[in-house]
Amino acid sequence: MRPTTLNVFGWELRKLLAQKRTYIGIGAAALLPTMFVIVMALQKGGPYDAPLGPNLRHTGMALPLVVLNFASRFGAQLVTALVAGDIVATEHATGTLKMILTRSLRRSQIITGKTLATAAYTIAIVLALLAAGLIGGIAAWGFNPLVDLSGHTMTAAAALGNTFAALGLFTAPLLAIAAFGIFLSIVTRNSAAAIVGTLVYELAQEAIGGLVHVHVIKTYVLSAQFDAWHGLFHTPTDWTQVTRSLWVSAIYAAIPLAAGYWAFARRQVAGD
Repeated sequence: MRPTTLNVFGWELRKLLAQKRTYIGIGAAALLPTMFVIVMALQKGGPYDAPLGPNLRHTGMALPLVVLNFASRFGAQLVTALVAGDIVATEHATGTLKMILTRSLRRSQIITGKTLATAAYTIAIVLALLAAGLIGGIAAWGFNPLVDLSGHTMTAAAALGNTFAALGLFTAPLLAIAAFGIFLSIVTRNSAAAIVGTLVYELAQEAIGGLVHVHVIKTYVLSAQFDAWHGLFHTPTDWTQVTRSLWVSAIYAAIPLAAGYWAFARRQVAGD
């Protein structure tokens, strides 16, 4: 039977599961909120100036969301770049790309399978942060109501639902970062160059957002979309911020992926 895109996806997942850095990245995502709880237990103060920070020590619902403010600056992008930047380039380094192409696979199937595997890993990172944050936060401070960014009190159940939605929204720009990493992995054929290039790309976005005082630019840079989940914790919900993050992230993901597909489809593998 001719292999399918799902076969490639399965192969790539097995590769990821065989790599230590896969578990290191997911473990780091789970460790971050755990360390946060420990630090908060050892000191009286806290990052109360962070969005939803004043809720710390009052409800466990705030912990994964406060951690997002720190993870969104660099940590999550770094872990994502380590996999996305290596996902195609490693095939060139090991010489296994020619072997994959002999399996009667179209090049689009190969890239789609690798893209899906990268997306699955990215989602796993976010889920690890969410699970550890909720468990640690609820264990430390209970399942209590939360005061949102507008000063209104949300029930614990409503806050829990919004927390899941917030992590989902946070994943959208993170997948766009992964898409750029895949693009660099294809065009550079070098894991280190792709990983570093992806991080430089994210840092450039942060710099533009912080230094360029033009509203349109500050609003539509990819780095700004990592804070869009704040809209879910306003009363009423800021749907403009939420929907903008989704379509802006989709554009930032689609362009490098399309360019990567185009480059990979035209690559001469023989003799590489």
